[in-house]
Amino acid sequence: MEVLLNHQMHETSLHKTVIVICDKPNAAGIEKAEKLGMKVKIIEVPEHSDSQQRRELHEEQIQAVLIEYSVEAVILSGYMRILTGGFVKKWLGRMINIHPSLLPNYPGAHAHRDALADGATKSGCTIHFVEIGVDSGPIIAQGEVPVLPGDNEETLAARVKTIEHILYPQVLDELARGNIKFP
Repeated sequence: MEVLLNHQMHETSLHKTVIVICDKPNAAGIEKAEKLGMKVKIIEVPEHSDSQQRRELHEEQIQAVLIEYSVEAVILSGYMRILTGGFVKKWLGRMINIHPSLLPNYPGAHAHRDALADGATKSGCTIHFVEIGVDSGPIIAQGEVPVLPGDNEETLAARVKTIEHILYPQVLDELARGNIKFP
């Protein structure tokens, strides 16, 4: 998120963030976004005994903010919640995610661990349109890095993050330019 916001400070950036939404009031990204002059809304997951209703109530609050700020596209960056099918359908073709693996390999929350356990020789990141499945949806772009002997989750994550920081801003500018469309 911070890299995307910093990218927007350059004249060449074609995309603009109008609101940063976070579900965790103590997330480090909140302070970073505010320091860069961004509006931030913290929308915590509401208390409810039924987990599905809790998710839907949370997403209704998010949807209201997205409408309030006339959001055109939802860009996920470090958002670690699985969104309901109903919410995804509202934003189908206008919601983008970045994942730290070369999808379809290693979906889910532990991509680096899984790549290392599998003996992968390459990894990277995938930017994709969000569909109802977890880390599924049409792939927009991928960036590749080698998995080096002696890598651990931290060293691999750092190498992948380097390519993420280059590729994600480029993809969002191409989306804003109209060169990327949902298939």
